[in-house]
Amino acid sequence: MTIIYGITVFFLLVSFIKDRKKTIHALKVAWKKLLKILPSFLMMLIAVSILLYFIPDHVIVEHLNGTSKWISFVSALLLGSVAVMPGFVAFPLGGILLGKGVSHMVISAFTTTLMMVGIVTFPIEKVYLGTKVAILRNVISIAIAIITALVTALFYGELI
Repeated sequence: MTIIYGITVFFLLVSFIKDRKKTIHALKVAWKKLLKILPSFLMMLIAVSILLYFIPDHVIVEHLNGTSKWISFVSALLLGSVAVMPGFVAFPLGGILLGKGVSHMVISAFTTTLMMVGIVTFPIEKVYLGTKVAILRNVISIAIAIITALVTALFYGELI
């Protein structure tokens, strides 16, 4: 993540050197947009945090490590689509799930939908992107998650 911050600062400096006025204007616009979306984002984050507090980790493991890999796969797609958590929580959780015996395909489906699909965030997306774009973005994200999980399963020999 530090590398991404470094690259961002580098290009911000390049932009500032090239055209100071435009860069300052762009930063002001970005700040105003951040302040506009912040209340909605904070409310969503609080709601999701409260929800995740009441769902213990072992419940997630039980649903993702069932007897049928396909039921677990669909459960992972659904759980990941509904839950919201940042990458620094999602990926270590994937490691914990792997340690508990959950298949790579299921973990891939879960983490990919967790990061890309936003059922909980849909109301916010609808306001800022429009209904059609928000739906299209989520449908494409689910398709990408399914393809990624199946390729992961092929790679690890879990489909055979």
